[in-house]
Amino acid sequence: MESVRKPYQGLWNCIRFNWHYYLLSIVLVVLLNLSNRFLTDELCEISYFIIFLVIASTIISLAVSFYVYDLSDVYKLNWFDELSTTFNSKTININAGFDEVSALLYAKYPDVSLTVYDFYDPIKHTEVSIQRARKAYSPFGGTLKINTTSLPLPDNCADIVLLIFSAHEIRNEIERSIFFNELKRILKPSGKIVLLEHLRDIPNFFAYNIGFFHFMSKNTWCNTFKSAGLNISKEKKITPFTTSFILKKC
Repeated sequence: MESVRKPYQGLWNCIRFNWHYYLLSIVLVVLLNLSNRFLTDELCEISYFIIFLVIASTIISLAVSFYVYDLSDVYKLNWFDELSTTFNSKTININAGFDEVSALLYAKYPDVSLTVYDFYDPIKHTEVSIQRARKAYSPFGGTLKINTTSLPLPDNCADIVLLIFSAHEIRNEIERSIFFNELKRILKPSGKIVLLEHLRDIPNFFAYNIGFFHFMSKNTWCNTFKSAGLNISKEKKITPFTTSFILKKC
């Protein structure tokens, strides 16, 4: 498959969509360095240690982001080959206002029967990075707006539903539960939901520090799946920092 992503696109997106975090890190390092001339030797050691942690955590997070979004198989979609299904059936891709998957799907599976939905609601989903992403990228052609609590689709109509780095933007537990119940409703008895997410786990803590709180824990996802009557038919690490779940109806 010829890549439709530019070199360093994932890394650059992380920086420009989350620039406020990196700006805060720079400001903190500068302020600590300026204050060191007024501190005792003991306090200077603490200050330099904090500076080291800030710089190290920033470099690590950028390195991991580069690996996940630019170097790994995540956006090459090779891991889709293990789904044991064809993409000429009814495929639905649901995003949270930023879609990096639909164009790649068409490049890899030219005959895909794809419908793209966007559930972003600025009142409910207030993450500033998504707002910036929406300004930077136009929606995929033909993308339709939807509400997470009422999908405009009939029962048992979808063969594949894709949720790639999008479902975690539904922060409210009740809204998330209703959304997955709706996904179950539209899914064919033999259909599959493909969810790819970072988890709130140890690898992502070391990668993103406190930023890992933006992700959901595996237990949280499992409770959501269970409440919607969905079973995990397969779970796989695409990278040490990203986990895919293949869900089916119970």
